[in-house]
Amino acid sequence: MNNTTSLHTPVSTDNTVPITATLLPDAQRLHFWPQHFGGIPQWILLEPRIFGWMDRLCENYSGGIWRFYTLSNGGAFMAPEPDDENDEQWTLFNTMNGNRGAMSSMAAGIAACLLEYSYHACRTECDAMTAHYYRLRGYALSHPECSAIMHLID
Repeated sequence: MNNTTSLHTPVSTDNTVPITATLLPDAQRLHFWPQHFGGIPQWILLEPRIFGWMDRLCENYSGGIWRFYTLSNGGAFMAPEPDDENDEQWTLFNTMNGNRGAMSSMAAGIAACLLEYSYHACRTECDAMTAHYYRLRGYALSHPECSAIMHLID
């Protein structure tokens, strides 16, 4: 049985290759952080801080299982598992910029990861973390919910 799900973003208008996200199989979850972020100072703090961002952004967030994704451009991120198969909209509010947005759980995870990746890159002054931010940002820019994501993290 193949547990890998690929999510494709549309080809951009400048004819670049689309960035795709692939759901990581459960058997590979244990190695996700050290494999993709192991060379980054204090990488062990990324996951709990992403949970913290979601807790601050989403009033109704109360924890849960998160899915891990890899990107075809070398990036990686995580997003909360949807509450049900309909993946209702999550309402997020960023108190730092006053922006609010309704989005899917995947888009909410992308936003939380972008905020933490940016924060961690600035805090550690690590070029590899900055590269992870821009890889995920590249995916977010072609995501169907790009506007909501960017408005929230602006």
